[in-house]
Amino acid sequence: MEELFFSRNVTTALVVGQARGVILLAAQQKNLTLMEYKPMEVKLAVTGYGRAEKKQVQQMVKILLGLAEVPKPDDTADALAIAICHMQSRKLKSLEIMNRGC
Repeated sequence: MEELFFSRNVTTALVVGQARGVILLAAQQKNLTLMEYKPMEVKLAVTGYGRAEKKQVQQMVKILLGLAEVPKPDDTADALAIAICHMQSRKLKSLEIMNRGC
């Protein structure tokens, strides 16, 4: 899940905050662990640059996943970028655990 940051649109922040609350509650009720990533972390994981533009992230999602086109709508590309970030994070944690065992 991506951490939230809204600087202007209060209505959007409230709606997204409510949806986020439902997701957090449902995950807690099922004893699921949620991981949160800042937008800069996601951009860094996908493009190698934490301040990448949205179009750059979308293009890298397309390339990394071998897609014919950039995923639409934008939220789809965002979700896939977060998934890529999470997979990279898990790989790093696995390597850290393996290195401790050596």
